[in-house]
Amino acid sequence: MTPQPEGRLRVSETFDAFVLTKTDDGQSLDWVEMDESELMDGDVTVDVTHSSLNYKDGLALTGAGPVVRRWPMVPGIDFVGRVRASTHADHTAGDLVVLNGWGAGETHLGGYAERARVPGDWLVPLPAGLSEARAMGLGTAGYTAMLCVLALERHGLTPDRGPVLVTGAAGGVGSVAVALLARLGFEVVASTGRGDTEGDYLRSLGAADILDRAELSGPGRPLGKERWAGAVDSVGSHTLANVLAGARYGGVVAACGLAQGMDLPASVAPFILRGVTLAGVDSVMAPRAARSEAWDRLAKDMPLDVLDGLVAVHPLADAPRLAPEILDGKVRGRVVFTVG
Repeated sequence: MTPQPEGRLRVSETFDAFVLTKTDDGQSLDWVEMDESELMDGDVTVDVTHSSLNYKDGLALTGAGPVVRRWPMVPGIDFVGRVRASTHADHTAGDLVVLNGWGAGETHLGGYAERARVPGDWLVPLPAGLSEARAMGLGTAGYTAMLCVLALERHGLTPDRGPVLVTGAAGGVGSVAVALLARLGFEVVASTGRGDTEGDYLRSLGAADILDRAELSGPGRPLGKERWAGAVDSVGSHTLANVLAGARYGGVVAACGLAQGMDLPASVAPFILRGVTLAGVDSVMAPRAARSEAWDRLAKDMPLDVLDGLVAVHPLADAPRLAPEILDGKVRGRVVFTVG
């Protein structure tokens, strides 16, 4: 991969990409040359400049989870780049655009390639004030974190109501959620299993207190002490159950992930005795209006100096090495890949 100057459009019909193929032994990942004719249907072709590493990408690259449902597959659930060609009314050649989800890297060829073709309705214009690298510094994790913040706001959560808990706080969604909530004036409690090594990092993002995830990760009671007015949870399972049990009366919990598991071993007690709201947040199929709102708010509310401090930039060639690390909880904040 040879880095291209920003804004330069390549004229070649071939490009390089990571491709996952299914084998008798499981799956393999190879760096190959592709022809533009191999791209899937769509009315916008994009020269990809950056992508990122998300938990789902780690599952796909390692085969640890059934993420990929079409073979062969270019992985990568998000990307940012410059429109190369378009027949879509909202996008013209030269526009900078962002893609998150919609099955990219799962059922549609994704962002770990120098070129992509997708339906134009999947794309959001890159907001003013965000560079391509910073957009992927936020990426799907940051976009998901903002969808969670918007869910909390829609249910009336304000800073005067009390502290907000963020689980998986040192990860991608958690790091951005901590920074956003702190910037918006909330007292943030950051839950992590790496408090000894990541406590200073989380405080630098704006966390007021650090909570050991062990307090939440085991089986709990139907109700616990009222502790937080709201929460952003990317963990699921027992953690989410304990988050709900510790919510204050009228509290709001936005759930967006399943790092601990898909189950929810909880009771109805928080809902019927404290009026707690569990707000589900989906980033994959969210409507375009919600995506645009989330990205506009990220450009407005995310402190860029904080964002730069939680991002590590790598060449795309590092993706196979880093994929197991994000699954093992060894990746702090966000990983951005330079692509084109």
